Amino acid sequence: MSRRVVVPFGPQHPVLPEPIHLDLVLEDEHVVEAIPSIGYVHRGLEKLVEIREYKDYVFIAERICGICSFIHSLAYCQGIENIMDVDVPPRAHYLRTIWSEYSRMHSHLLWMGLFADSMGFENLFMNSWRLREKVLDAMEETTGGRVIQSSCKVGGVRKDISDSKLKEMILDLEKMAPEIEELNNVFFDESTVKHRTKGIGMLSKEEAYDLGAVGPTARGSGIAIDIRDTGYAAYGDLDFKPVTENGCDCYSRCMVRAKEVLQSIDLIKQAAENIPSGDIEIKVKGNPDGEYFSRVEQPRGECVHYIKGNGKKFIQRERVRTPTLTNIPPLVKMLAGCEMADVPVIVLSIDPCIGCAER
Repeated sequence: MSRRVVVPFGPQHPVLPEPIHLDLVLEDEHVVEAIPSIGYVHRGLEKLVEIREYKDYVFIAERICGICSFIHSLAYCQGIENIMDVDVPPRAHYLRTIWSEYSRMHSHLLWMGLFADSMGFENLFMNSWRLREKVLDAMEETTGGRVIQSSCKVGGVRKDISDSKLKEMILDLEKMAPEIEELNNVFFDESTVKHRTKGIGMLSKEEAYDLGAVGPTARGSGIAIDIRDTGYAAYGDLDFKPVTENGCDCYSRCMVRAKEVLQSIDLIKQAAENIPSGDIEIKVKGNPDGEYFSRVEQPRGECVHYIKGNGKKFIQRERVRTPTLTNIPPLVKMLAGCEMADVPVIVLSIDPCIGCAER
């Protein structure tokens, strides 16, 4: 019988973009069990609602994550607006949708580069990040910020996009689409990628459902769950269907994200072509009094902001449930039974954002 040993993995590891620690229980090179622990980057952001006025807290909410920052600010504003029954102008909803999809493209392309890097595929890493730069440039041109945009506010958005700029954005995305398709084909067809991902990190549809997987982690196991289906922001006006794959392995989760980059281009085009004219914000008076669960679809899956106000300018409670935290139990299940060499690829397949999860 093989002797069991415990090997620490992280919190600092060459393939990990953020600090998660795993105690890997091994028999030879075989992982028997993975025990996760987090808590290395806790910042106490939720506590700040007690000393920041609810309108100013948007800037704090946006800094929960350095990748899907805009969508966090959208979730927070959406929650406050529902508590206060604020009727946000339709044009603001469309602009929020456009920036949300740019954020998804930026996040997925960043992940695709890191995923390729974890397999030693440096050329694929550089090409993914080269395309990501174009997305960040578009964000900067329209909001003034590449990662932290500060364009969302309670009652609408701070910045508008002119019709001529929207047409220019559509043309740029149409030029970028063939490059992304070519990049995706490498991920889909390259034997190196298939060898490292097919049949690795298995998570069946039933396991994904029982363990509460969300986002591409769930959709890669055939579960068509996507909060954009609820129609928040302008998604209800757009032709949208969640991307799913049935392979239940790292390869399927990779395919979901790669296809969603192209889907985001389509959603941005639809929103830009059909955006209504009019105001981009409404003046909000008074303070929130009530509670609301605000749900949005981040690049990693469903994110929930619970907000409770008591009629004062400071929020009484703000609690965030991020997709990475939800996907850790499925990750533990994927790791049990794998080989030690596959651990980095499996961990990256859920696209962990620990800073987001710990706040």
